[in-house]
Amino acid sequence: MAILIKGSELAQKIRENIKNEVSSLGIKPGIAVVIVGEDPASKVYVGRKEKATLEAGFNSIVIKLDKKITQAELEIKIDELNTDNDIHAILVQLPLPKHINSDEIIQKILPHKDVDGFHPLNVGKLWIGLQPYSVPCTPYGIIKLLEENNIQISGKHAVIIGRSNIVGKPMASLLLSRNATVTVCHSRTANLKEIASQADILVSAIGKPAFISEGFIKEGAVVIDVGINRMPDGKLTGDVDFNKVEQKAGYITPVPGGVGPMTIAMLLYNALNLCKRSGSVSK
Repeated sequence: MAILIKGSELAQKIRENIKNEVSSLGIKPGIAVVIVGEDPASKVYVGRKEKATLEAGFNSIVIKLDKKITQAELEIKIDELNTDNDIHAILVQLPLPKHINSDEIIQKILPHKDVDGFHPLNVGKLWIGLQPYSVPCTPYGIIKLLEENNIQISGKHAVIIGRSNIVGKPMASLLLSRNATVTVCHSRTANLKEIASQADILVSAIGKPAFISEGFIKEGAVVIDVGINRMPDGKLTGDVDFNKVEQKAGYITPVPGGVGPMTIAMLLYNALNLCKRSGSVSK
C-alpha cells in the first residue's frame, strides 16, 4: 500500500509561513489576476487564487475583461500593470479566447512581474541553470512535495507524461537540475506503458481520467498525479486509477488534495519573492 503524499498539508504550512512573513514585511505584495471571458473553470480557479492571496495578506486585484477584447486592448492593460509600482506580480488566466495570441500576451508581461514563470526569459533561465524570477507553480510544487517527503531525486529515472509548457517541460528541467534521468512522453509516444513502468518517479499530466493503471507502474514507484478531470457526476478524478495504483506504488498523490493545493501555495511563494526582489521592501 502506497504512502499518501498530502499536498494539502504542505500547502497549508507554506501559506502560513508566507502570511507570517507578509505581516512583518512593511508592505503588501500586490498581485493582479487578469481573466478574459466567462470560462467556468477559469472563474473557479481565479476565485480560489483571490481567496488565497487575500488570506495571505496580499493586495489582490482581479481584472475581468470581456471575451471580445482585442489583442491590442489586452496588451494595453498588461502595459498598465507593468508600470504600476504597487503591482509586483501579474497572472493572466489561461486559456484565453482563440482570437488572442497567448504567447504574445505572456511575452508582454515583464519578466520580473511574471508570477507564473512562463515568460521566455524565465523559461530560458530555468533551462540553463540560472535563477529565474519565477518557476512555474505546479512543477515547483511537485519538487517541494518530493523534498518534504525525503524522496531521492538524484540518480533516479523520472518519466513525465505530458509535454506542456505549464507542467511537462518545466518539470523536466527541474528534475534534470536535481540529477534525475528524465524521459518525457506524450500523445505520440510509442510503448508508453512500457516506458512508464521503468520510472522510479512517474509524473502524469496527460489529462485523461484514470488513464494510468497498475500496468504503468514500477513496484514501489513514486506516482505524482497532476490530472484534474471533472466527471459527469461532478466528482474530480486524476489521471491515475488511484485504487489500483496505490496497491503497487511506494508513494502516491491523491486527487483532490495532492498537487492542486501546492500550485496555489507556490503562486503565493512566487508573488512574495517578486515583491521582495522588486526593491519595494526596505533592507
